[in-house]
Amino acid sequence: MSIPEPQGQPVWDVVIIGAGPVGLAATIELARRGIRCLLVERNDRVGHAPRAKTCNVRTCEHLRRWGIVDRLRERAPFGIDYPSNVVFATRLAGKPLARFENAFFCRPGRHPLYAEHAQWIPQYKLEETLVEHARELPAATLRFNTTVKALTQTYERVTLTLETANGTEQIESRYVIGADGAGSATRAALGIRMTGDGALSKHRMLIFRSPELQRRHELGDAVAYWIVNADTPSVMGPMDDGGRWYFGFTPRTEDDDVVDALRRATALDLDPEVLSISDWTAYRLVAERYREGRVFLAGDACHLHPPYGGYGMNLGVGDAVDIGWKLAAVLQGWGGDALLDSYGEERRPVHLRTIDEAVINHTHSSESLAIDNLEADNAAGEAARRSASERIVESKTREFDTLGVVLGYRYDGSPVVVGDGSAPPPTHYRDYAPSACPGGRAPHVWLSGGDSTARGEALYDRFGDGFTLLVTAGPAAAAAPMLACAAKRGIPLTSVSIDDPALRELYGARFTLIRPDQHVAWRGDAMPEDLDGVLGIVTGASH
Repeated sequence: MSIPEPQGQPVWDVVIIGAGPVGLAATIELARRGIRCLLVERNDRVGHAPRAKTCNVRTCEHLRRWGIVDRLRERAPFGIDYPSNVVFATRLAGKPLARFENAFFCRPGRHPLYAEHAQWIPQYKLEETLVEHARELPAATLRFNTTVKALTQTYERVTLTLETANGTEQIESRYVIGADGAGSATRAALGIRMTGDGALSKHRMLIFRSPELQRRHELGDAVAYWIVNADTPSVMGPMDDGGRWYFGFTPRTEDDDVVDALRRATALDLDPEVLSISDWTAYRLVAERYREGRVFLAGDACHLHPPYGGYGMNLGVGDAVDIGWKLAAVLQGWGGDALLDSYGEERRPVHLRTIDEAVINHTHSSESLAIDNLEADNAAGEAARRSASERIVESKTREFDTLGVVLGYRYDGSPVVVGDGSAPPPTHYRDYAPSACPGGRAPHVWLSGGDSTARGEALYDRFGDGFTLLVTAGPAAAAAPMLACAAKRGIPLTSVSIDDPALRELYGARFTLIRPDQHVAWRGDAMPEDLDGVLGIVTGASH
């Protein structure tokens, strides 16, 4: 239940525009800290299309932090044990070429590098989970069928004109997050340009129902089937129970019939129930800036790239987490404006690196993998399929085995991170080396419980909602000076003391200061001489 709206002219702490995963994540990150926020969405609901289909391990770690990851898994249409395999074949009822198992790390169980496995699930199921949780937070109010028609701002606040079922309404907010997607009206109102490459490729998506389809091929269960041939290169897969599937391809002509293309791609005489047909374009674009005064852009509103690798929605959730805790810090009085400036300074390099990965994956499309004789029933065909299989494994591993991108992103050079002179681990799309070098994600550690198939208590579970000081050697009382200094500044800081040589070696220091987003802000073997100065830097209150 939402708390009552303020009487008279509403003045909100934060208005979030757009109720996709990014806007919902921002709402949760703020409202769970008691920040009064209003989420407005122009549609009557979210979840009109599948869009993203994988919550990666980092997003699921945030869902764990919010206490709702198990709710999400309960909504997985085929259960959490459904294999996240990706299969390449000439047709759905054709000849197999290659198989990637446990793509995106969706396999359940206890992993040494992350606290939560990824979850294959349609985006609208994630949105249902986030909406449900947001409505449970007293500080959050959600309004659907509400469109922002105008936005102006002064030094002190933002004024928004809303169009609702009951007419036009004006509200005021101290800050605004524009999470309103690729065609962001918020971005347009701010006059912020997108830079990069336009239309990299055009695609057509069919959502259809065919309950018998999974029984009519012999490729086994998978989350995606890449169809590699000369006439209808495409990607398809099961999406939800009841025989609901997605099918995407690049039309050769404007009037290329999507159902005919589906029949060619499957080599089956299908009569599907068409649920929706939509066209979309792959771009490589980034906003020239992410902030204008009191308004911030997040998700597709500030970065667009091809979907290969499953990065888009997950990147947006990361945006929401970053700006969410920082806005809360400023509104609660312990964070400075430099903390808000750091949002773009931290996230933009992450976006650029991830977009580069997505574009590399985009160059290895189904069409690019097709070669002559691929479907021939002779020696030349067998040789072609062997060659194609080798090319697929060589080129597509980068898309499905990506912990280096998903967990290895860093905020090096951030104005609100205190470096210690150590070198961060090298970047790699696949290889992820846990490191507490300031700027990176705090290394995950299992503390107790669980086995090879079940999760137990993680170090993350001991972190607070604010900053956490981890003490890995010596008495817990050693945290007292920083706790006292933080208390004077009103900074929410808790301490976790685990005297463990292995943990001390992993974190590389006796003390590690960890931010609300689980990234390392500072570390050292002794308390800094200028404790107040360090806390001022990491909260954006001084430099």
